[in-house]
Amino acid sequence: MARLTRRDLILRSAALGCSAAASPLLTPVSFASMPSDNRLVVIILRGAMDGLDVVQPMGDPAFRLARPDFQLGPEEGNHDLDGFFSMHRALEPLMPLWQAGDLGFVQAVSTPYRNKRSHFDGQDLLEAGTPDGTEGQAHTDGWLNRLLQNMPNARRETALAVGREEALILRGAAASVSWSPSARLALSDATSDLLGYLYRNDPLFDDAFQNAEFYSSLLYGDFGSEEMADGEMAEMMQEMIDQSNQSNSVQSLASFAAERLRADARIASFSIGGWDTHRSQIGGLQRPLRTLATAILRLRDGLGPAWSQTTVLAMTEFGRTVHQNGSQGTDHGTGGAMLLAGGAVRGGRVYGDWPGLDEADLFDRRDLMPTRDVRAYAAWAMRGLFGIERSALESHIYPELDMGSDPSILL
Repeated sequence: MARLTRRDLILRSAALGCSAAASPLLTPVSFASMPSDNRLVVIILRGAMDGLDVVQPMGDPAFRLARPDFQLGPEEGNHDLDGFFSMHRALEPLMPLWQAGDLGFVQAVSTPYRNKRSHFDGQDLLEAGTPDGTEGQAHTDGWLNRLLQNMPNARRETALAVGREEALILRGAAASVSWSPSARLALSDATSDLLGYLYRNDPLFDDAFQNAEFYSSLLYGDFGSEEMADGEMAEMMQEMIDQSNQSNSVQSLASFAAERLRADARIASFSIGGWDTHRSQIGGLQRPLRTLATAILRLRDGLGPAWSQTTVLAMTEFGRTVHQNGSQGTDHGTGGAMLLAGGAVRGGRVYGDWPGLDEADLFDRRDLMPTRDVRAYAAWAMRGLFGIERSALESHIYPELDMGSDPSILL
């Protein structure tokens, strides 16, 4: 295979407008089927979405003081929701859903994860649904899989993961299957040179071959003689993720999910990356928010009448700091927000107990204080959609969870 240098990889990724996180080959999508007309879609927002910017507490005087350089409030294009909270302008395509009662938010929530602020551990805990444990501990199953185990009337459980790795959220004892390209894309150098020679005068085949060769190098790590250290590779891949637009890939994922949910599947889960906004958050947050809005609208359009029986939960591993940093971004925090969508959702409102943003009200005097476990909202959704007993939700599906009172997020 012709070798790719670091420069080749960056240029090719920019030309294709894709990244490792956006590629359908690398982004897991999981499904499960059961005898119910209700649907549940869980979207994992990887990178720690800043819930304070997505659902802005404009009614709290301390908010503007904490972020003087951010574009905040309805007067700067954001959308007033209820007189206290406003919605980020990048989610404007979802405003009709809010007005129709098909969109809501929850503020000041988090997993039990505290103080370590590692994306990997935070995402593992979010998908495993377990209490905070030892940093770096391995989790063997996910809470959606445990949900399936608690549905005695379900048909043969089927979970489909699209990608090279199984999604943790649906990993476990319930039967599942995985899908990934069956053929390895790697070619020998001689075969690559021969195909390049054959296709050089045909723009259509040459372009397709170059793209396939690029993905092969991306997947199997053949980056030529210009060797890169692990840290440099990670930084380069992050640059690719930040610079690229995942929208096309996520549109495909959401449309595929809707197709399966319209048929036999009743649970779907996929992820959207790009939420780690340490710098230049004003522009950096708009891209993943537009992608999230596109995904939700694709789900609605693809599900058709089944949208009325669908609940979408968009969850992230933790929030971000209340105060902006020196790079006009925010750092890893604690309390954050989740998004609710679907025709089964009691939308048009922001749920949660607001803790305030005065310094004495913050977690460790830096983060939004969580006032409720994010797992509680997911648990009440599962109880309402599928009739799961509270005792099972608080012990097996979400160990050591106190669901508290019903927030009535479903119709």
